[in-house]
Amino acid sequence: MDNLSQVVTALQQGEVIAYPTEAVFGVGCDPDNPEAVARLLALKQRPIEKGLILIAADYAQLAPYIDDSQLTDEQKARILATWPGPVTWVMPTKPQVPAFLTGQFTTIAVRVTDHPLVQQLCREFGKPLTSTSANLTGEPPCRTVDEVVSQLGDHLSTILHGETGGRDNPSEIRDAATGHIFRQG
Repeated sequence: MDNLSQVVTALQQGEVIAYPTEAVFGVGCDPDNPEAVARLLALKQRPIEKGLILIAADYAQLAPYIDDSQLTDEQKARILATWPGPVTWVMPTKPQVPAFLTGQFTTIAVRVTDHPLVQQLCREFGKPLTSTSANLTGEPPCRTVDEVVSQLGDHLSTILHGETGGRDNPSEIRDAATGHIFRQG
């Protein structure tokens, strides 16, 4: 945790960083910085059409991006019952959310993490981060700092040192409106 302030500074400067999540390391950046997101997508060789996940310390950090007025009280209760935790929900977006975050969709995937280090990072940074697995296309997701350095070290300004949350699988992804599971957790 000794490098938390270095990682926050890198994010503020528009850099792409790596950090431990619930199961694997993620790579992320400032979701409001188009140049940083472009660097992240280039690094991952990820098509912009796929959209990105936002990971946050709490629900309030996601409020600028999601339009929860399109959800019923029952749907919101179902979402909040899983947070903080390893469930990512695909939710309606506010109109001003840029396509470089949503891809081809009118929704955005969001998660309130239960990983203490990531919560602290998001609080220090003051907003959510983009979150996609730390790996090159076709390679397995990294689970340790050493694996991140080996696969992506040349492409990242810094890595938040810490352990993953110990889960075997990446976060489950569900549709907020229907409850449909896109990816099993």
